[in-house]
Amino acid sequence: MKSKPRFLSVMILVLMLSSILAGCNFGSSNEAGADKDKGGEKTSDSKQVLNISATADIPTLDSTQAHDAIAFDVLNNNNEGLYRQDENHQPQYGMAEKHDVSEDGVVHTFTLRDAKWSNGETVTANDFEFAWKRVFETAGPYNFMFVTASVKNSEAIMNEEMAASELGVKALDEKTLEVTLENPNPLFEILLTFPTFLPQNQKFVEELGDQYALEAENILSNGPFKLVDWQQEQSWKFEKNPDYYDADSVKLDNINVYVVKDSTTAANLYESNTIDRVKLSTSFVDQYKDSEEFQITKQAGLVFLRFNHNHEILKNKNIRKAVSMAIDRQGLTDVILKDGSTPLYGVVPEGFYFSPDKKDYRELNGDFNTGTIEEAQELFKQGLKEAGVDKLTVSINIADSEEMKKTAEYIQAQLQDNLPGFTLELKAVPFAQRLEIEKAVEYDLSLSTWGPDYSDPMTYLDMWVKGSSANRMDYHNPNLDQLVSKARLETDLSARYEMLLEIEQLLLGEDAALVPLYQRGEAVLQRSSIKGLVKHPSGPDFSYKWAYIE
Repeated sequence: MKSKPRFLSVMILVLMLSSILAGCNFGSSNEAGADKDKGGEKTSDSKQVLNISATADIPTLDSTQAHDAIAFDVLNNNNEGLYRQDENHQPQYGMAEKHDVSEDGVVHTFTLRDAKWSNGETVTANDFEFAWKRVFETAGPYNFMFVTASVKNSEAIMNEEMAASELGVKALDEKTLEVTLENPNPLFEILLTFPTFLPQNQKFVEELGDQYALEAENILSNGPFKLVDWQQEQSWKFEKNPDYYDADSVKLDNINVYVVKDSTTAANLYESNTIDRVKLSTSFVDQYKDSEEFQITKQAGLVFLRFNHNHEILKNKNIRKAVSMAIDRQGLTDVILKDGSTPLYGVVPEGFYFSPDKKDYRELNGDFNTGTIEEAQELFKQGLKEAGVDKLTVSINIADSEEMKKTAEYIQAQLQDNLPGFTLELKAVPFAQRLEIEKAVEYDLSLSTWGPDYSDPMTYLDMWVKGSSANRMDYHNPNLDQLVSKARLETDLSARYEMLLEIEQLLLGEDAALVPLYQRGEAVLQRSSIKGLVKHPSGPDFSYKWAYIE
């Protein structure tokens, strides 16, 4: 690959960052992995090291509090639940070595394998009971996953009608965990691969108190890797966990991840062999699209606009519909992003979720809130009149990454050009802060992302029920809530799918509650020497367990 021109300031930044990484023993996998045999197995004097980047720091290492892709990735590789996703994204045994189910499909009994925490203590059934109940005791943002999984009493506990101690999980003895469901749930096993269902060592958590999970040394591992270093806002580092029960399957010795928010710096770090995989921003797609190491794929994640439904003007449905119609998504994806992203007019993306008769969900439900600029302007005028104002000035809460900034600037131009009287102010903050602002619903508009937690349309739909920690905009439609509850209990797959379609129709067709923008694509440069790196379409993005450097 030919060297590309660089600005002096960028080179200085790259050299500074490279020196920092060298101080952390972050070397290139090309150098570390140069002495491999053809099968990718390590020789006695070689090292298997993968160096990658992330666009933001880890918001939390506490599995009961995690609610973002970066934390989920760290936890997925540092820890392991009853199940984990395999190379084909299917649930496989993790800490469980046996799973028995009662005839009525309600009582699930798990027998745990012999496994250790990184402090040498045994992983026990109590570690699961403790952690799962702690999700509710600490008002964990993903407590709704237990409702999705139909765990007994979870919805009543989430609604503060029962105590966390009454959750349907019980350690029968050190090796036996009993989980009772409200009803049979065909998604139960795949849901158990999600980090919210990870165990925690009660003694360790309680001894550390409010210091738990604030540093690398304040978290335990029972997974394929151990988090051994975390320099906040800079980098983190994994080491292979020699005490992991399936350590023979783990070939990487180290994974070094460091925070690089600037895409120019990231691309130059890739060219200088400092990192081995980089996600490309818009400005680099054309430059690298002919490289043999260039890859582009469609993702199941989406980007959308949230409205604060308490806002005196944004709570008006016509205003929300006007915003949706005024944004040219094709221009956004084709001209601004250019990374394989595609326009989206629904909350369930295309190409991943199919009905029992193999029809795409997106094709079945079609597009919502489309129209001409003229139609958008008429709706906007009507909405302003209904609200008793003649103009609208609001702000948009965004993360400070390049993708989000470019997207927000495009939206700003579209809305201000196409809707006379509309003024949009941009407020860029660090990723973790953007999430906190959303959780508090202290914004007007928020540019949000959502990646599927599991392989079913419900992962995009049940987040909008009242009280869901993923709702984050105080939206509420009682009919939607009732339909979600019915769909959770429905065992007829065809009837259930019709309900899933209807939920989206209520959310977008009846309420125009939010504005879907695009289904994400991903343009990356990745070394051809990297093998076995598994990227999942739902749940945590990556599993490093089977990766190696050839």
